[in-house]
Amino acid sequence: MATDLNEHVGAYQGGNLYDIDNSILLNWYPQRIINQTAPSCSILELGVGHGYSTNIFSAHFQRHVVLDGSPAVIENFNQRYPECKAQIIETYFEEFDSEEKFDLIVMGFILEHVDNPIQILERFRNFLTPSGRMFIAVPNAASMNRRLGNIAGMLPDMCSLSAHDALLGHQRYYTVESLKKDIHDSGFSVVGMEGIYLKPLTTSQLNSLNLDKKLIDALCVLGIDYPELSCGIMAEIKNEQK
Repeated sequence: MATDLNEHVGAYQGGNLYDIDNSILLNWYPQRIINQTAPSCSILELGVGHGYSTNIFSAHFQRHVVLDGSPAVIENFNQRYPECKAQIIETYFEEFDSEEKFDLIVMGFILEHVDNPIQILERFRNFLTPSGRMFIAVPNAASMNRRLGNIAGMLPDMCSLSAHDALLGHQRYYTVESLKKDIHDSGFSVVGMEGIYLKPLTTSQLNSLNLDKKLIDALCVLGIDYPELSCGIMAEIKNEQK
């Protein structure tokens, strides 16, 4: 399995058309979580990926543990962020075990990668403190730009996976409804849900416009109230099986 995960490291090394999208999404949602949590909280984060969120969280939280199953992805992160203070543990999510409980668990764009999202949600319930909080973020199949592509005949199936999705190791997209179903089926309920980045056009079209950062930030702020239309969906969930 490690070899399979290592095959995806190229997606995290830059040089892709969608690097700008990843930068926007992955720099935005950690700040939304940080704004709601104290630095004294301990945080368990699943996945290193592009490294944006790990680097941001490690600068804020005093205790920060990150899990990733790919040594190549971890090495790529260490080269890009040598000063990061996070404790990174090489392990598969399905195999991680610890006596430690965390105040905060973050699964940022993880559930679309795993074989069994409900199993992952159920398993990591065990690592939350009694008053702990869990945040999950996933890509939205029904985002505004994908809906437009579908209506224009450029994207016959909004849930279809692209070559770039395959490079990232994605197995699925979500909608607000399908995410709520996985949350409910794993014994959690939704505390709150918001959108991440309301993207009106394709990536190449937006790149050609060279939008001011203020406009990009405005699209992120605008997306908060429209999870059903935004590129990403973020949910805070609570354990119903205490």
